[in-house]
Amino acid sequence: MVSWWRKDLEAGLPARVKAAVREQEDATERLISWIQLGIVLTFGSLYIISPKPEVDIAPVPWALSVYLVLTIIRVVWSHVGRLPDWSLAVSVFFDITLLMVLIWSFHIQYMQPASFYLKAPTLLYVFIFIALRALRFDARFVLLAGAVAALGWGLMILYVISNDPADNMITRDYVAYMTSNSVLLGAEFDKILSILVVTGLIAFAIYRAKSLLVRSVSEQAAARELSRFFAPEIAERIKGSEDQIRAGTGELRQAAILNLDMRGFTRLAGEAPPDQVMTLLAEYQQQMVPIIRRHGGSIDKFLGDGIMATFGAAEPSESYAADALRALDEAMAAAAVWQDASRAAGRSCPAVNGAVAAGTILFGAVGDDTRLEYTVIGDAVNLSAKLEKHNKELGVRAVCDRETYETALTQGYSPPEQTRLLEAVPVGGVRDSLGLVVLAA
Repeated sequence: MVSWWRKDLEAGLPARVKAAVREQEDATERLISWIQLGIVLTFGSLYIISPKPEVDIAPVPWALSVYLVLTIIRVVWSHVGRLPDWSLAVSVFFDITLLMVLIWSFHIQYMQPASFYLKAPTLLYVFIFIALRALRFDARFVLLAGAVAALGWGLMILYVISNDPADNMITRDYVAYMTSNSVLLGAEFDKILSILVVTGLIAFAIYRAKSLLVRSVSEQAAARELSRFFAPEIAERIKGSEDQIRAGTGELRQAAILNLDMRGFTRLAGEAPPDQVMTLLAEYQQQMVPIIRRHGGSIDKFLGDGIMATFGAAEPSESYAADALRALDEAMAAAAVWQDASRAAGRSCPAVNGAVAAGTILFGAVGDDTRLEYTVIGDAVNLSAKLEKHNKELGVRAVCDRETYETALTQGYSPPEQTRLLEAVPVGGVRDSLGLVVLAA
């Protein structure tokens, strides 16, 4: 029993997922605290406006005052820090105990035999306290509340039948039970059974719901991690797919492909210390990726020091070519500033090359059932890679083909002042000569 009480559905989950579940539980405890405060204020208001007998002893306001103080402490505690399990168990005990004491006091307040309180409909409030514990999605505290309530009512019955040795007030006559202060044990046991059955059903439902909550939080955490390994558009596409994603499915898109690369990085990687190489690579990617994202691009892949990004592939765009060239222009400007700053600090920093090509591409999933990857296929993909390498032949930093440039102009692109048009340039791997546009020398 003790091991079940301590059993954790979150066992084996990563720490970040457990932390997310804890955040949900802490938020729930704050909600429960405020609901409890609302309950005690409601009880107090009803007591104030209800008619009261003229008696010397009035335990109800005392019980409500104690409960109000404890509830306020719980509200403050839940907002200041995390409530430990023992405090939640104590809270459940006080909830039920104060309710039972309140019901027990009725026979004193109204100067009736002890059996009088067994008729009080106030017992129904135990179901409120049991259900209240269900908000936490922890079956243990639901079971504790139900067990304490059932035990408490059993003790209340025992008190009645043992209070007066000369008359235990027990009857077998249902009519007598309903019209007098007599005690029908079967009816009282039905109340206990109802408490236990409702508790068991709620606990079972909560146990199942908790497993769904843990799974949901785990999937949300996994989705957030996916967004770090995939472009956010791809992660959203995976999460929002109505059917299982399979290899071999694709869509034709009008898109632009941007390739960036650091000239001479491979040689530098073979000469410089590993830490220096990785620091340089991280700085380079931290400079380029936000620029690409800012202009609506999606990172398709990192190829060492190479970055391949798509515009209009993952999500259709009416300005794919213009967006890609704007991203390239800003990337070249940022790379120049970064390179100058690095050299001023005495560090090696290769120049950054870039190229853009646009056209009809095929966007889809490739791989097998064990591993899938979204990718782009088409002439524009190949041409962008070849143009990026051709920067070195031209002695420039950024180029695009003439057709992509003209498409971008129709989409609202404003070229930089140093733009230079080249006619009939042979490009390695391309059959026909191309008209090129130099965007950064």
